[in-house]
Amino acid sequence: MVATFEERARSSYDEFVRLFSNVLFAVSLFAVWGLLTLIGVIVDQGKDPSVYAGAYPAPIARAILRLGLDNIYHSPAYIGIIGLILVSLAACTFKRVIPARLPALRKVKIDAIPLSASIEVRGEESAVRARVAEFFASRGWQVRKREFSGEEWLFADRHNWARRGVLIAHLGFVIIAMGTTIYWWKGFSGTTAVITGQTITVPQTGARITLDHFGYRFEPIKTKTGLVYQPVDYVSNVTVVGRDGVPRNETIRVNQPIDIDGTLYYQASYGYAVTFAVSKAGMVIPMEPLKEGQGFQAGGRTFQYQRFVPTVDTATGQPGLNPIPSNPAVALAAFDGDQPLGAVLLPIGKNLDVGNGFKIAALRYKLYSGLQYRYDPGMLLVGIGAFVLLAGLCIAFYFLPARLFVQITGAARTWRVGLAATTVKGYDIFEEQFADLVAELKASESGPNRNAFPVRSESPA
Repeated sequence: MVATFEERARSSYDEFVRLFSNVLFAVSLFAVWGLLTLIGVIVDQGKDPSVYAGAYPAPIARAILRLGLDNIYHSPAYIGIIGLILVSLAACTFKRVIPARLPALRKVKIDAIPLSASIEVRGEESAVRARVAEFFASRGWQVRKREFSGEEWLFADRHNWARRGVLIAHLGFVIIAMGTTIYWWKGFSGTTAVITGQTITVPQTGARITLDHFGYRFEPIKTKTGLVYQPVDYVSNVTVVGRDGVPRNETIRVNQPIDIDGTLYYQASYGYAVTFAVSKAGMVIPMEPLKEGQGFQAGGRTFQYQRFVPTVDTATGQPGLNPIPSNPAVALAAFDGDQPLGAVLLPIGKNLDVGNGFKIAALRYKLYSGLQYRYDPGMLLVGIGAFVLLAGLCIAFYFLPARLFVQITGAARTWRVGLAATTVKGYDIFEEQFADLVAELKASESGPNRNAFPVRSESPA
């Protein structure tokens, strides 16, 4: 027998729902999302390819660039996994969480529930029902009555609102996903460096930043290996021009960003830009200031400015500990193609003969400020979503919603009060409280002010 189109579509839909509402599948998606997020934390995002080439071995650097791990939060894989998580959350919410956490009021078979008990009492039916309802209401239970085929049932709920804790947590993740989507759509981030006296333009916003002065402060700290100098503060005094075209003076410190038209600029690093000169036979080739890691050609070879040495010990000719420039030099590495030829310290203001009639001079240095900038219009939503997610998890973990099913049966003046309990966290966690509740109900029905008295009771199953 050939299945109809409707049957095939229904079968495909059922398989889709079973897969995406499966808890293990949802956890797997969260694990992949966490892994991608961790990669984004470990691997600096949005850097120039040369940064990765200098920081990682060549195979790893190529993998980072080819797989898009340098911009992972904007990658199709990252956005796709968030989309799959949202679909899984929706399937789990409507197919599992809501039916399990928010069950409809319906009659049950009392004796088939592990937490169940029965008490036999005497009295008028209306009086017995009123006393049982008042007993639970006086202890903070929400009491509701329903009729099924002419049979009246009583339902008592405690912390019923806490059943929505998981739903609130799901909503929190949806809000976080909305915030990250807005950042993917509208936001951006990047890094830049500005040399003292230089003006740069941020490409995404057109904002202009001029570094007027850069200052830093070190403190000597004694360690087991000797004296080290720890930077305790570095500050960029800048002039910025935003969309309004009005220049204004700002100060950027570590953990104290400035805001230019909604984009935050952070003090991230600093360094020394060095102006080199390459000469041959009296002819000088002008060069722009270079930062650490940048290079130039001279005499058929490549020279890379590796690092700035603030102080060279005059006695040993080796780098000193003092971070304040007093006898500065630069560390230069020479390459013949990809083959390293060695490294040398070149004092500022001195020449280095590199052969073939070429000389290299390190003329002067200037401090530069490394800035990170970020525009994230979804940040507020992410913060709200994180709060909602945490609130939902706290509700789900620290509160115990419980439901009591009460059925009163009998005739004349003899009645059987059947009582059963369920929770969203199983039966064992509520067993002791249920036993105490049954004992209280029994005691209340046998009090001196009652016209009815229990004739038999069964212990909780």
